[in-house]
Amino acid sequence: MNDSNTKKIITIKNLYKEFRIGTIGNVKTVHAVNNVNFFIREKEVLGLVGESGSGKTTIARMIAKLHKPTNGKIFLFDEEMPVKMKRRQLLKYRKQVQMIFQDPFASINPFYSIEYTLSRPMKVHKIANIVDIYERTIVLLDECGLKPGETYLTKYPHEMSGGQRQRIVIARALAAKPKLILADEPTSMLDVSVRLDIMNLMLDLKEKENVSYLYITHDLAGAHYMADRIAILYAGSLVEIGPSDEIINKPLHPYTQLLKKAAPKPESGLAPERLDARGEVPDLTNLPHGCPFAPRCPYKKNECDIKFPDMIKINENHFAACVLFYK
Repeated sequence: MNDSNTKKIITIKNLYKEFRIGTIGNVKTVHAVNNVNFFIREKEVLGLVGESGSGKTTIARMIAKLHKPTNGKIFLFDEEMPVKMKRRQLLKYRKQVQMIFQDPFASINPFYSIEYTLSRPMKVHKIANIVDIYERTIVLLDECGLKPGETYLTKYPHEMSGGQRQRIVIARALAAKPKLILADEPTSMLDVSVRLDIMNLMLDLKEKENVSYLYITHDLAGAHYMADRIAILYAGSLVEIGPSDEIINKPLHPYTQLLKKAAPKPESGLAPERLDARGEVPDLTNLPHGCPFAPRCPYKKNECDIKFPDMIKINENHFAACVLFYK
């Protein structure tokens, strides 16, 4: 999906988040997200890919209004969202923007039935009357592959498998009829045998429910399967963004190339390619002044140590933040 005329649901500009850690007299600042910019269009899937600790979940939590940005702006349908919201504003926003968490068991209250779990968002957001809520609850269960839906209404989370619980979490997110779902590694805690089923379910629901996704993952191949576009995050900074096929077939940034090489390949017996990068992911409390990937980059230049490179447009919809593309 590359229709530039399609309406943008969410836009984030110069999003920055820092955390203070440590004890009195020894406080350090964690630079978790550093001036990240992207947007998501209607019925689009944007894959957000990076290693653990790269800031993916922090970005999703800021968009979901679970973390307050240290700086930067969030726009919903081109309207800037205030950092501090009144309850009515927050409810209106969260009706449009829902989140699927990584652990389906931890994100469902074990003391409530499935019927209560799914009906609660519809009651909070005043979507329908009691009869319609009951009917939509069954429809959501059926759509999410839990058939017949009536048989699951009285069940509790502990009575269901991990895959079934994640289907419930997806159904709960859809219950509010949102425009955007933030999916934080929604398959990482599931058995391999059901991961593809959940991914296919999400893609099917995108069409049925007219919803967009921010699909967060550390798996580049999974992002390629799910996403229209992919954004690559390293140490809290966005280093490349572009159409999914281009990111996979023609990765530009050295870190994206590293991710592609590190992915197991069936044709080579699942053995990864030789990696040219050296060193480790930088300490987020002591980031280098320039490009955070510079200490590991095989193509490092002197200017890489001076400042973070600008995001350069390589071709239509494909951008990379690297001095290799300076003219």
